[in-house]
Amino acid sequence: MQPDPALPPVPGFHAVVPAGGAGTRLWPLSRAGRPKFLLDLTGGGRTLLQATVDRLLPLTGPGHVLVVTGARHAAAVAEQLPGLGADDVLAEPSPRDSMAAIGLAAAVLLERHGPDVVLGSFAADHVITGTDVFESTVREAVEAARAGYVVTVGIEATEPSTAFGYVRAGEPLGVAGAPSARHVVGFTEKPDAGTAAEYLATGAYSWNAGMFVVRAAVLLEHLAAQLPTLHDGLRRIAAAWDGPDRAARLADTWPGLTRIAIDHAIAEPVAAAGGVAVVPGGFGWDDVGDFASLGGLLAGADGPTLGDEAAVLRLDAAGSVVVADGRTVSVVGVPDAVVVDTPDAVLVTTRAHAQQVKQAVDAWRARGRDDLL
Repeated sequence: MQPDPALPPVPGFHAVVPAGGAGTRLWPLSRAGRPKFLLDLTGGGRTLLQATVDRLLPLTGPGHVLVVTGARHAAAVAEQLPGLGADDVLAEPSPRDSMAAIGLAAAVLLERHGPDVVLGSFAADHVITGTDVFESTVREAVEAARAGYVVTVGIEATEPSTAFGYVRAGEPLGVAGAPSARHVVGFTEKPDAGTAAEYLATGAYSWNAGMFVVRAAVLLEHLAAQLPTLHDGLRRIAAAWDGPDRAARLADTWPGLTRIAIDHAIAEPVAAAGGVAVVPGGFGWDDVGDFASLGGLLAGADGPTLGDEAAVLRLDAAGSVVVADGRTVSVVGVPDAVVVDTPDAVLVTTRAHAQQVKQAVDAWRARGRDDLL
């Protein structure tokens, strides 16, 4: 489906952008105090958060984007997104995983706009290319959501990756306005390599990118059925959100909320009951999960570079990923190296070991070096 560039925003559609996590596999570039969604990781002049909101605004129109983030990052989010109002940034007192974040946004939207509002949840730290296709995909997902489904976006699996969860598509949904939507048979957590290869061969599986589109009332009804205590707590907080009792409700209710991902809380059990649909997303997508992934997104005459290319020298070091922050960096005889130079920490690894960077963060934490985290 080719999008019509003249299409207006989708009526009654609000985007929710969960902006959390520390991006520990991108340490020392990404830190707990300034995580990856606040960084320009592609060299394009916009942070991942800003780019996320940029591509959502044509779908929502102004005033219809909510960012849910930690209290620690709320000021930075507001600074990066001056077009958002003060009521458009929901600050969580502490991390409670994606179900609490998205559920809070759904409950606040329900209070503000009533039961017909449709929300789409899109992570703040993903890189997407082909925004015209992205817009068409989301418009289809909204139509399926209006029909009462929890809708996820399935990313075409291009390799048997073990880094992502998988969605298995079934029969066509048969909803007008969503011709490519299909029933979801089930979700699978990150499989081993052999299983991932089998999935890819069937053509029935796509990557689960954690994008969900659903009517707010439907999401909360499912949450009430699956986790009633979590549902009740979020509704209690949302009822007070725009009034004087917000801080009191957050203080007495938020710490006791269940920590659980929306995939486990809603997507998996509701899919088993036939209530989840998938719309295939034919756009380019990357979750920038580590430096190997980042290397595939960066340009550079001599190799993938973030920072000053003139400060980087590669000799017999093809494919090396370099992040330079002021000092010169020379990589000699180490193909596919990863060198990240920051003012207070240097990381040296290889693209093959990029997933293990989190272990360095854990090790420095164990040594009590919280100043590095």
